[in-house]
Amino acid sequence: MSSVAPADRAVTPPPAERPKAGRALPVNLRQSGIYVAFGMIVALFAVLTDGQLLSPQNISNIIVQNSYILILSIGMIMVIIGGHIDLSVGSVVAVTGAIAAVLMVNHDVPWPAAILVTLLAGAAIGAWQGYWIAYFEIPAFIVTLAGMLVFRALTLTILGNQGIGPFPDEVRTIANGFLPGYLGNIGLGPLGGADLFTLLMAVVLVTGYVGIGWRNRQGRIRHGQKVEPLPVFAAKNALAVVVVVFMAVQLARFKNMPWVLVLLGVLVLGSTLVMNRAVFGRHVYALGGNPLAARLSGIKVKSVSFWLFVNMGVLSAVAGIVFAGRLNQAGPTAGNMFELDAIAAAFIGGAAVQGGVGKVVGAITGGLIMGVINNGMSLLGAPSERVMLIKGLVLLAAVAFDIWAKRRAGTAR
Repeated sequence: MSSVAPADRAVTPPPAERPKAGRALPVNLRQSGIYVAFGMIVALFAVLTDGQLLSPQNISNIIVQNSYILILSIGMIMVIIGGHIDLSVGSVVAVTGAIAAVLMVNHDVPWPAAILVTLLAGAAIGAWQGYWIAYFEIPAFIVTLAGMLVFRALTLTILGNQGIGPFPDEVRTIANGFLPGYLGNIGLGPLGGADLFTLLMAVVLVTGYVGIGWRNRQGRIRHGQKVEPLPVFAAKNALAVVVVVFMAVQLARFKNMPWVLVLLGVLVLGSTLVMNRAVFGRHVYALGGNPLAARLSGIKVKSVSFWLFVNMGVLSAVAGIVFAGRLNQAGPTAGNMFELDAIAAAFIGGAAVQGGVGKVVGAITGGLIMGVINNGMSLLGAPSERVMLIKGLVLLAAVAFDIWAKRRAGTAR
């Protein structure tokens, strides 16, 4: 009998030897669905506009015209991951743009100093709202709704119900300008000349992206965590490389890389590192996933919420400077409805309604979806009401997909 027992125990393999990617489909579907949808929307409008959507000038226009919404979406996705919402960002964009205009235009403050003061003003606005939300525990919806009214009133007071401009050339360059051709142009055959520096930056970007992805995958395997199948990993990275290289070639063929795209890249990289690598980012996910558990585990949830809104205020100030620089004036109606576009970008990009889920890159993708819809419908000559209809349906579909994927993931366990 002693020889039977070892044979019986050897029949069932240990849990560590079982496949680890078998139940990852719902999670992968939830995370990757937004990128598939983005590709389908781009392909649809590319066909409907006879390729005009993907022309070099139009790609540059999409990035520049939607830059301030993309900046806001970075802060908004972090706020939503933490289980909050911010309805005041449009008004904060307006009031910070007004502050910058008064300093630079009316008082001739040097533009670097004026930008610094404006960013500090945005941080102070975020701290004001974060204080009531974090330490008085007033719901963020109420505090930021009040802020939307208060800061719009302050904008009208500062500007006197009129626009102020023009801005210095350096500020306008940040919003509308392009990198100079540091290394000159290179011939691309029938495509014509293209900026070499922009192309080299694209090569560095895709190399780093693939390398980091491979290293993360190998780390998960070493720790016995679930990973997606190698063909799926390779296909996703190949698609990302093709998209980045295509965009880089088109931008390099037009007027090189926009300065605002460089600014966006820095903000996206920094925010992604904070959310994925820093302790603060893990605390934000924990706060949004389960506030009570986060508090019991020793996380200073009030401090986390406070700094989330400080960050949102600073990013709103950045967007305010970019938007005012793009228009070359600060106006009393600036930022109108920006909060809805930023919130829509976050939810379309994969944020969960309850918090605790989302990625910065997803929010950027969601913002680009909104931008492509706006641009594509404009190229087709569609009326504004039809554009709003399509955007509303896309937002509803994105949230419905999030809820469906979550339920499917729950039933798979």
